[in-house]
Amino acid sequence: MAKAQDIVNQTRQREAALIAHLVAAGYARTEPSILQPAATFLELAGEELRHRIFTTTDPSGAEYCLRPEFTIPVCRAYLASPAPGSPAAFSYLGPVFRYRPDGFSEFHQAGLESFGRADREAADAEVMTLSLEAAQQGGAKNLDVKLGDAGLFNALLEALKLDAVWLRRIRRGIARGQKLNVIFAPPAGENGDHSGVLAALQGVDRNGARSLVEDLLSIAGISSVSGRSAGEIAERFLEQAALRDSAGFSAEKRAVIESYLAIAGDPDDAAAKLRKLAGDSKLDFAKPLDEFESRIGFIAARGFDVSKIDFATSFARNLDYYTGFVFEARDAANEGLGPVVGGGRYDNLMTALGATSPVPAVGAAIWCDRLVPQAEAAL
Repeated sequence: MAKAQDIVNQTRQREAALIAHLVAAGYARTEPSILQPAATFLELAGEELRHRIFTTTDPSGAEYCLRPEFTIPVCRAYLASPAPGSPAAFSYLGPVFRYRPDGFSEFHQAGLESFGRADREAADAEVMTLSLEAAQQGGAKNLDVKLGDAGLFNALLEALKLDAVWLRRIRRGIARGQKLNVIFAPPAGENGDHSGVLAALQGVDRNGARSLVEDLLSIAGISSVSGRSAGEIAERFLEQAALRDSAGFSAEKRAVIESYLAIAGDPDDAAAKLRKLAGDSKLDFAKPLDEFESRIGFIAARGFDVSKIDFATSFARNLDYYTGFVFEARDAANEGLGPVVGGGRYDNLMTALGATSPVPAVGAAIWCDRLVPQAEAAL
């Protein structure tokens, strides 16, 4: 018992050093309420999240959940402050609650969020390097850092002038770690052959098609399937119909995407290869490339050895709200534990949460139970 208490005490001391580092850097500590509106998380992350969060309902029928993470609650508190949109920086440390089949469902998470800064690349570099420094203060050692850039990929896809349905499909697939052959596979009906329904929807006005699908589901007495609402099921049918109705995805465009996703390694070398790809394919995504190189420069200026970063164009984090650079750091000796630190830029999240205009935002989370894995295992 004494040994376990010693480990707990040492863990709390490391966490105190971690949060002190963030506060000293100008990130004021904040502590959002543990009880949060469940709808906010479900709307942004999808109904599949429901199986991993802990919910309750008050007497009025309003649904709440135990805080599953900090970013959204910190954003909501910032938007409710007297000066939303102005530059602000916050840090946090406390318990979050989310089902994990391979670990405790209550665990401590720390992190930082930076809002309202116009110098995006400098803010990105600060958040990444500062979060890594804080993790080291908390006991982390030998972290492997991986970097990606959702903004670069979005710029490439937009330069290719893809249909909206293909844009959604490719972005979602890459974020979920799917291979290109899976993403480009012809749509197939789920739980049976729905080719008749798909054929009927091809070329039909979107609003009318959605109403038709929802009416068919209602007639069949279907309100949800595997956590999906009737509206979500309708959207899935419409996406499949649009893909079937597409003129096809050209081999040239697919080759460009494959070439892009094959670029990885040292960030400076990758930038040169990306510029060559842009020239060879006659696509203009110079602005996000300039921003990428500027960010790498700011990271180097903060004393971080850029050559130790593993950049990969195919790297993405499985959260839809990331709009720019993303990164993760894992324990080199315990890669399977998941990220110790992870974050990125999410400029669109504030408007999704109710902001009247876009607010630049970037942040990172630190999983405290992964800082010193052997200490957690000993408890």
